Amino acid sequence: MHDLLSIFQYSFFINAIAAGFLTSILAGIAGTYIVSRKIVFISGGITHASFGGIGMAFFLGLNPFLGAAVFAVLSALGIEWATSKANVREDSAIAILWSLGMAIGIIFVFLTPGYAPNLMSFLFGNILTVTHADLSYMLVLAIIVSICITLFYRPVLYTAFDPEFAQTTGLKTQLIKYAVTVVVALTIVFSIRIAGIILVLSLFTIPQSIAGIFTHDFKAMIFYSIGFGFVGIMVGLVGSYYYNLPSGAIIIFTLVLIWALIKGFSKIISPLLFSEKGEAL
Repeated sequence: MHDLLSIFQYSFFINAIAAGFLTSILAGIAGTYIVSRKIVFISGGITHASFGGIGMAFFLGLNPFLGAAVFAVLSALGIEWATSKANVREDSAIAILWSLGMAIGIIFVFLTPGYAPNLMSFLFGNILTVTHADLSYMLVLAIIVSICITLFYRPVLYTAFDPEFAQTTGLKTQLIKYAVTVVVALTIVFSIRIAGIILVLSLFTIPQSIAGIFTHDFKAMIFYSIGFGFVGIMVGLVGSYYYNLPSGAIIIFTLVLIWALIKGFSKIISPLLFSEKGEAL
């Protein structure tokens, strides 16, 4: 017990906990939206496309997260525009920008003189390397996103579930889609610190899958997703520290394990609580 508590004396671990909490909020809100709109793989497309910005930033000597943010936002808006205005299938638009971003990133990393020491942390994530500056940006974004979802909850909800009906009520659904897509893109960029480009898609889907076992209400799913996401990050964070394993991979493994246990338990307990007609016993 003493060994467990001793890790909380390190500032980098406190930073990691704060980053995990803020990421849980951001991914809980953004992930619930993309799951509800059934556009889960858009987060994967945006993530991999952002690698182009990382590679270009390395080449130009700029902050890689700045490059990732620019590419992520442009890719997100590009996917939304291509599917709504250019009559391109959504999966095709995602695949095109996904591949383009990765190709650009690989080219610029190859052209960059010397070795890019931080490249692996972008690919696989390392929550233990989060800085105070990173936390400041994440906090600002979390506050903005929380305020926006509170003020514009119903327009976002209607756009997510029934955009055609929302449009008939006078809502500017396309503008809402663009705005939320930008938020999703920025959330993805900051989540790369936690799970890396390769695994970050899981942060936007697994907590929502766990939440879906308990509820299908949009607002409740957000809170469930935040809670389960933070639990998974904390357990994975402690496990990665003690066993000296990659934090991103352990966090995702923990979330999958939580999902499997709860899903399995619900399958066992449901027949005991309900009759064949679906009535409570």
